[in-house]
Amino acid sequence: MKLVRHAAAVAVVVTGGALALAAPASASAAASAPTGAKSAAVAAPSEAPVAKYNGACGAGHKVIDSANMENLGTTFLTYNKTTGENCVVTVRTKPGAPVKMFARLSSKTGGTATDRGQFTTYAGPVYIEAPGECVTWEGGITTYSTKGTGHCG
Repeated sequence: MKLVRHAAAVAVVVTGGALALAAPASASAAASAPTGAKSAAVAAPSEAPVAKYNGACGAGHKVIDSANMENLGTTFLTYNKTTGENCVVTVRTKPGAPVKMFARLSSKTGGTATDRGQFTTYAGPVYIEAPGECVTWEGGITTYSTKGTGHCG
């Protein structure tokens, strides 16, 4: 019986020690999260996307640019060199309840294509054929937007 009590006492001490060691690491991670989120708010288009491209633009489309909106998601600009078609899709990092989102693409000769509404996962895709032309593209999630980004090529 003494052996069982001793083992239980050791388990409590070890468990307590593990919790004490884990607590500072969790607190440290939690304390650094807001700082990371703030720096993501000023993300440059060349920064790694916070959301994964979902292939919504279809076969032959390759991502040529992207822009993050905090840690909420990413707007992707794709291009199909065979068809000369540009496409924009805005993808949330974490799908969930519907929120206001949009994807917009425009060019001088192709006009403007927009998909705006309440979405759970992504807005778009929207397409414009504009081979060799400059396009303006943007996307938004809730109150965040990429604020209109140009791409020529």
